[in-house]
This record gives sequence, C-alpha cells and structure tokens, in this order.
Amino acid sequence: MKRIKFDNLQISWFFISLIVLSLVCIIFGFFEIIQFENPIINRRISAIGYASQSIFFSRMFWYKNYLQWNKKGMFIRINSFFGKSISFKTIESAKLENHILTIYKNDGKSFDFDLSDIEENDSKKLNDIINQYSC
Repeated sequence: MKRIKFDNLQISWFFISLIVLSLVCIIFGFFEIIQFENPIINRRISAIGYASQSIFFSRMFWYKNYLQWNKKGMFIRINSFFGKSISFKTIESAKLENHILTIYKNDGKSFDFDLSDIEENDSKKLNDIINQYSC
C-alpha cells in the first residue's frame, strides 16, 4: 500500500526562515553588497539562494501521492503528475466510499480520486482534512 505525503502550510518558522535566508543570499549575490576579491563568490552565494528556493518549491513533485493544504484550500495529487487545486469555500461535501474519494463542489462539479492502492489511515485522514476545513 502506498502512502500520502501530507504537507500542512500553516506557519512554519523553519520554512519561513529558509525562504528569507535564500532571498538574502540572492540579493547579496546579485547586487554584490559585499565586495570579495574573487567575484565568483557572489555568484555562488546567489546560486545557493536559487538552489534552496528550487528545492523548497519542488517538494510537491517528490511524491506521487501528495496533499498540500492550509485554511483556504488544498492541492491534491493522487496517482498523477498534475494535481487539482481546490478552494475549501467551494466544497459542498466529500465522501469516501469503496476506496473512492468524491469531492462535490458548490457549482455542481465533482472530483473523483481512486484511493484503492492508498493505505486506509491516509484515506481517512485525507477525508477528515477535507471535511474539517470545508464550509
């Protein structure tokens, strides 16, 4: 059975400090605020900033089954490369039956996700998160 990677985007001081540090590296490297004898050092500082940004924002592509959410919405990717971005305000209801998660939206659309090869605990947690944050 496969697992779902759950990524809650609520305020995390580790990730905020990583983003701020990478932005500082990019700014210092680009504007050459500190003059070094070897100009390659400024380019390397900037490259460290860009590399940390790309690692941070590529987290969703590391896992085949991925859920990223905060209080406003979620990005769900189950058994596909592209996922669905869904706002919790637009969710009318969600139900989990026979390993199929169905999300009904207010405008009449529905999304079906096949959870047959996902662990039972992860399926229940996914359904609980959707029902907890939806209106």
